Amino acid sequence: MSFTDEEVERYARHLVLREVGGPGQQKLKGASVLLVGAGGLGSPAALYLAAAGVGSIFLADPDTVDVSNLQRQVIYTDGDVGLPKAEAAADRLHALNPHVFVAAYHGAFDDQSADELVSDVDLVLDGTDDFATRFCVNAACVRHGKTLVTGAIGRWTGQVGVFRGRPCYRCLMPEIPPEAETCVAVGVVGALAGVVGSMMALEAVKLITGAGDPLLGRLSIYDALAGETRTVRVGADPECPVCGAGG
Repeated sequence: MSFTDEEVERYARHLVLREVGGPGQQKLKGASVLLVGAGGLGSPAALYLAAAGVGSIFLADPDTVDVSNLQRQVIYTDGDVGLPKAEAAADRLHALNPHVFVAAYHGAFDDQSADELVSDVDLVLDGTDDFATRFCVNAACVRHGKTLVTGAIGRWTGQVGVFRGRPCYRCLMPEIPPEAETCVAVGVVGALAGVVGSMMALEAVKLITGAGDPLLGRLSIYDALAGETRTVRVGADPECPVCGAGG
């Protein structure tokens, strides 16, 4: 897989990076990634993956751009208000890097669409803010043997985890917590979305290129108010309803 002269110049900082180099950049160009949710986390993640040269990016989001999104969903501008998020985001990514193939899915993410979208990609990033969709994404990833990078934010705290096979996301979160809250209800500082979304993109780059030690089976938790990060290991639940005996 060769690069044009423009691509060589575009990806120069990757090409001289020992852990990426030419082979790693070729892996990025040949990779396909699905981002479920083009909101606060999907926005920075998608921008950085497109900038990194990921060859094929698929965006899935059923919503339209709202003025309240602009505080943290940096992929959109004021002129995008009222447009489908996935389509507006796809246009922005293509403008950022015309060497990347981008496709948008503007619709509900259910079992049927999950199977169709997840089965044909190498890696899935989930930045949605409702547990029903998260559970659906996780189940599809387990069914199709795909690696899942998941992120979440609320108020001043964010987290990123990577799951492949066992443990899966449902080992971490077996049921929807009764106190589950969204950013709409509790608020979120806009820059936190950029931090966590960028961390998700970074994990994706590591997974694709084979660089470093991805957060497989681990959860990185960032407390922005304290300026502290801790990482915990997620154990496989033998009774997990998706990847365990309960499945």
